[in-house]
Amino acid sequence: MEDRTVAAALGRAVAIIDPVLDLLAQRDPVGLKGRTFRTPTDTDTALDKVLDTLASALDATDFPGTKGWQALDEDARSQWWVARIGALNTVAVAFPGVFGVLVNRLPLQDLLGFANQAMVLVAVARESGVTDRADHVRMLASVLCEREIDLSAPEPERPATPRGHGPFALLRGMWDVANVLRDVSDELAKRPRSRGVLRVLSAIPVVGGVAGYLGERGALSRAADEGRKWIRAHRNDASHVGSKVTVRK
Repeated sequence: MEDRTVAAALGRAVAIIDPVLDLLAQRDPVGLKGRTFRTPTDTDTALDKVLDTLASALDATDFPGTKGWQALDEDARSQWWVARIGALNTVAVAFPGVFGVLVNRLPLQDLLGFANQAMVLVAVARESGVTDRADHVRMLASVLCEREIDLSAPEPERPATPRGHGPFALLRGMWDVANVLRDVSDELAKRPRSRGVLRVLSAIPVVGGVAGYLGERGALSRAADEGRKWIRAHRNDASHVGSKVTVRK
């Protein structure tokens, strides 16, 4: 498969991922994120107290845009996407494993696993200040497809507005990403995957779901680590034309 074909598919995937991440980071439909910065007063109503309790619970998760999030450094914010959002998506990735080897033989799990890792890698890159879509495509190609793409990334399509809100937007976004990746199905198996005994156990009905989840969580962590290495290497390497990533100032 040509690099240009892979780059085009990854470019379409990133065009979906970016607005989904923006939605999670910026949207505050009922004002709970804003309330995490609020100091309770003696004149608070019963509704204020309920909302403050909900805001406190949200703040405890360090969700983007909350007071807890503001206290995190770059590394902690990157890890948040791996530990929180990646873990949520991994449930969807691992679920087919409850049916055992019959479903594992289908490409669904690899499609969703690849999409999950792609979403988390782009989030990690953004937290590191890497915001250029071409850099995201090159990173995904390197980490998930074992390809060093030298050609210019195709002109990105205008991203559509994400459908749904909150975790539903995230899961729907992952499904949309999986759909655009069908064009590069030959590349899916190159991504970090479950290791050893967990891969064997994932072929067993029922317990395969648990084994699949643990294996995908480990694979996601390895993918995120490889993504950080790619960012550091390309951020510091100015000796090759076009090798330095675009970093937000």
